[in-house]
Amino acid sequence: MIKEIDLKSKTIDNLVAIASQFDVEGQIVEIQAFGNGNINDTFLVTLRNSTQKHVILQRINTHVFHQPELVMQNVRVFTDHATQRLQDWSSDRRWEIPSVILTQDNREYWMNAEGAFWRAISFIEAAQSFDTITDCDRAREAGYALGTFHNLISDLPPEKLAVTLEGFHITPRYLQQYDAALAKHDKSKSPEIDFCLQFIQTRRNWVSVLEDAKISGELPLRLMHGDPKVNNVLFDTNTGRAVSVIDLDTLMPGLIHYDIGDCLRSSCNSLGEETQQWQEVRFETELAQSILQGYISQAKNFLTEKDYEYIYDSIRLLAFELGLRFFTDYLVGNVHFSKVKYAEHNLVRALVQFQLTQSIETQQSPICAIVRDLKQGLK
Repeated sequence: MIKEIDLKSKTIDNLVAIASQFDVEGQIVEIQAFGNGNINDTFLVTLRNSTQKHVILQRINTHVFHQPELVMQNVRVFTDHATQRLQDWSSDRRWEIPSVILTQDNREYWMNAEGAFWRAISFIEAAQSFDTITDCDRAREAGYALGTFHNLISDLPPEKLAVTLEGFHITPRYLQQYDAALAKHDKSKSPEIDFCLQFIQTRRNWVSVLEDAKISGELPLRLMHGDPKVNNVLFDTNTGRAVSVIDLDTLMPGLIHYDIGDCLRSSCNSLGEETQQWQEVRFETELAQSILQGYISQAKNFLTEKDYEYIYDSIRLLAFELGLRFFTDYLVGNVHFSKVKYAEHNLVRALVQFQLTQSIETQQSPICAIVRDLKQGLK
């Protein structure tokens, strides 16, 4: 969905010049800010007299991704592999993979004199994303999308891809970063801050649950998307079916449970991540059941017994982890999640995730029952 902003003419001219560095067909007639991502700057380029109506132009945040060339390397490896897999795909459903558009000199990215890192990616037409999910049909499709994505890369060895964000989704590391930030914290206390401090303190000894399972061999190292939240799933505007999973910057070796947990965390909160009514946030188990139905329908061939056992932990942990990251960023002055609308924005975001975590914890039994019933239904 296009985010309307007032771009000055000089900025537009600059963006047109940047877009022209890439091998796009036709005439550039419009460039608009696009989406609501927290990290990169994204623009939609509209073309005339071209087989491509639009392309995505994006500046990668090099303060977050210190080696953006590795991001592009991973994307190319994935797209080549997944495109090959799709040639043998038995499903007649529409499924599309965003592709990298090379520069005029056949490179995967372009850098300006100041070192800004730019790329262009194909735009998937007749598709839309949503910030929240409120019905079970769409939830099932979101699960199907993640299951399809994991299926396409299930035979791609993890060592083929680089780690683009060191420590990403390693929750014990985020706890260490939080402790360091807290030691330097000089903000005034408030009931909301006290809530966050206490919430984190009572869960400190549990945050390594998935990493411990990886170390023990219960959960194998695989490839993960890294950020499969609900608005990174595209749905066909005509059929309502999922057609793609986008935003591949965090595609890297990891645990698929980080993806499973993040998908359910973001999809089963009908109020969304940006709500200010954080005390009203609730984890919707009906949506969770539909998501897992869709996911398992595509992932059942590679899921192990242990994979099922850790699904609940993944949902709980990913909600807690994101809350921890938001709260830490609030303490240090909104450095990572820098696109804030007011000073306490990341604090409120943290409260939303902690409230969601609490709702997940109070519904452990029904969530585990859903997983158990879906697994038994495959037998």
